[in-house]
Amino acid sequence: MAEQHNILVILGHPAANSLCTGMARAYADGAQQAGAKVRFLDVGQLAFNPLFQGYGAVQPLEPDLLAAQADISWAHHLVWVYPIWWGAMPALLKGFIDRVLLPGYAFKYRKGSSLWDKLLTGRSAELLVTMDSPPWYFRWVTRMPGHHQMKKAILEFCGIRPVQVHSFGPVHSASADRLALWVEKARQLGLRQGARSAPGKPRPVPVTSSPSP
Repeated sequence: MAEQHNILVILGHPAANSLCTGMARAYADGAQQAGAKVRFLDVGQLAFNPLFQGYGAVQPLEPDLLAAQADISWAHHLVWVYPIWWGAMPALLKGFIDRVLLPGYAFKYRKGSSLWDKLLTGRSAELLVTMDSPPWYFRWVTRMPGHHQMKKAILEFCGIRPVQVHSFGPVHSASADRLALWVEKARQLGLRQGARSAPGKPRPVPVTSSPSP
């Protein structure tokens, strides 16, 4: 019997009544319906200081962030749902990433080398990203800075791949029917991912309590 797929849905929109919230919930429902094990992490509901002080500072992780690290370690597949604001993710989500994906947990530089170990290898990811710009404009005019940041500079840097990106927009001029269609699209993506067999046990990573310089 195939092992169940562990899917962590991470909602990165600060507002509780956002389109992203509806899409994240729909994805999680679809994945559960398909038989996956699903955990849901709402960054806007976590109790933590999003202002990262740097790797040399003593900044112990709050209990909610330690739990978030444990959830990421548990997952085979990470689903990030968030909006694009000024070309990139909201500050709250960036602060969450700064505080959670720490050296010794997500990556580790090799002594005397510019190379590094990717400690979250064995996991894949999916981005459901909303925006007020038309996706073609974000792609061809502004050159997708937020997508490159999340996919290449963050997730793939830590060994998470493949990373699939789904863009939804423009939101500000979308009709109610179109918004509902996007929520349903998220549910279908969850159904599809949840029906997949787990690729094996995700690589175990230690939970850290504070940054390592």
